Amino acid sequence: MLGETKRDRVAERRAATRREILDAAWAQAREVGIANITLRDIAREVGMQPPSLYSHFDSKNAVYDAMYAEAWAEYEAHALAQLDDVPAHPRAAIHRAGRVFFDFAVADLARHQLMNQRTIPGFEPTAEAYAPAVRVLDHGIAFLASQGVTERADFDIWISLIGGLIDQQLANDPGGDRFSRLLERAIDMFADAVGMPPLPQKHPTRRKAGTPR
Repeated sequence: MLGETKRDRVAERRAATRREILDAAWAQAREVGIANITLRDIAREVGMQPPSLYSHFDSKNAVYDAMYAEAWAEYEAHALAQLDDVPAHPRAAIHRAGRVFFDFAVADLARHQLMNQRTIPGFEPTAEAYAPAVRVLDHGIAFLASQGVTERADFDIWISLIGGLIDQQLANDPGGDRFSRLLERAIDMFADAVGMPPLPQKHPTRRKAGTPR
């Protein structure tokens, strides 16, 4: 039919194979650690010979690069959805933002290490893969500025504070909530330090006469 787009089945098959390779790489990273994945094991998992895998990724760092881009793009989409409608009060707003990043990070150790730590010797993301991380960073700076936090040093303290609690949670209480429970307190300490107004006090509901205690 006129106007109908012709499907590129070769490109579709390559995209599907690439997706399968990345899924296998993530599965392996979660099993043996992000720095310990091998192209041989990934190829075996997807049912191909290692030389065939090189037609999709020319090195292990190329696999890491695609994983890095994917992880930050996933967080970018997640954050945009979760922070589309933040509370009006600045302190409540940064509580929401801190919780969104904290929970995303602690949900997946391998992903967090790739995104936020220099765990893999010799790996540096390409500019293309790094682009989602830059957008997230810029959005974070703009977000804190919109809440009255405009000093870059304060932003650096903010990301160090949240990142430190994430690292402690993953290292010392994986699957638990020891450091997760400290997040609100830590954010309030930061908010106090940068001069954010406190949240309005909630007054207890007055008990009606005659109702039991």
